[in-house]
Amino acid sequence: MKLSQTIIFFGIVFAVYGLINFYIAKRILSIIPESHKTLATYILVFVIISYVAGRFLENVWVWYISDFLVWVGSFWIAIMFYALIFILFIDLLRGINYLIPFFPSVFKTNPEKLRSFVAAVIAIFVIILVVGGFLNSRILSIRKYNITIHKKAGELKSLNIVMASDLHLGTINGKNFAYRVVDKINKLKPDIILFAGDIIDEDIKSVLRNNVGKALYELNAKYGVYGITGNHEYIGGIKDAVKYLQNHNIKMIRDEHIKIDDSFYIVGREDRDSRRFANYNRKSLNNILSGVDKSLPIILMDHQPFNLNDAKENGIDLQLSGHTHNGQLWPLNYLIDKIYEFGWGYARRENTHYYVSCGVGGWGPPVRIGSRPEIINFKLTFNE
Repeated sequence: MKLSQTIIFFGIVFAVYGLINFYIAKRILSIIPESHKTLATYILVFVIISYVAGRFLENVWVWYISDFLVWVGSFWIAIMFYALIFILFIDLLRGINYLIPFFPSVFKTNPEKLRSFVAAVIAIFVIILVVGGFLNSRILSIRKYNITIHKKAGELKSLNIVMASDLHLGTINGKNFAYRVVDKINKLKPDIILFAGDIIDEDIKSVLRNNVGKALYELNAKYGVYGITGNHEYIGGIKDAVKYLQNHNIKMIRDEHIKIDDSFYIVGREDRDSRRFANYNRKSLNNILSGVDKSLPIILMDHQPFNLNDAKENGIDLQLSGHTHNGQLWPLNYLIDKIYEFGWGYARRENTHYYVSCGVGGWGPPVRIGSRPEIINFKLTFNE
């Protein structure tokens, strides 16, 4: 990404973030007594800047301070999101009432008390949502699918695949999280393990500092462990991310195909954001498949689920993707469904099967509402 594009992109992000927080802070401070407004302002400023400050300081200051700030800021992002929804809804009702009065007259008897009551209700709902979403984000679910591929796979009659995407290993999803994921995967006794991108969150420093990759050494599968790049590997520095993963038991497949046991192919595409972040144009799928024997089963990993017909037109049997998180925070899943052909789950087009995972980790807040972290277990049966 060019410097000018980077400046514009982050300028827009910070401007939107700042405006949203200004709006929320203004509403919060309007119900705070004058004697407490100064303290409330300091607290709000602290939580608002925590995430950005933490990400910056992890490169220049002691790690435990930056980690604390990232955690505080991550939770604030979730709180901010739901506070915005509730406050906008209340302000919308107020606006409608201004044009077409419909509030009961009792609301006018003690408006200050009413405002405090509404604020308390909003705060309680937001806290319940965020705490519940945090607890939900720690529950790792297993989803199982039986899929028949109408091809022969050498001497293989079946294949046990375990797939996960979007681990986002780093400050929030650290070593303990990685060990939990590895334990869940190994208990499924996979023949092959596939990671469909965004294995590392952003800056790799917290992964290095906490030796998060140590857990990956314990992954065990007959045919090995394979991964592809996602946009976050590029955001954090693609060379360091790939090198780290390669050195920690994951074979990274980058715009190439690998033939396994003369029975099936694993194909890995470079993330589609490679051009934006590294000025690299990824190869076309047709180019990557040059020399592939399409009479054998072909499994494709492509982090971002765009242009899904590309897989069907090139004879792919199973495409595995992630990236969407299924919105991560409800109701963003409805927006995801508008952006992508499908934002989560299983689909089929003719002889091509697709699965878009909502991810086992998450970006930003350690909160999930409307979906649950997942590891997917595919039992493939080969039957010509």
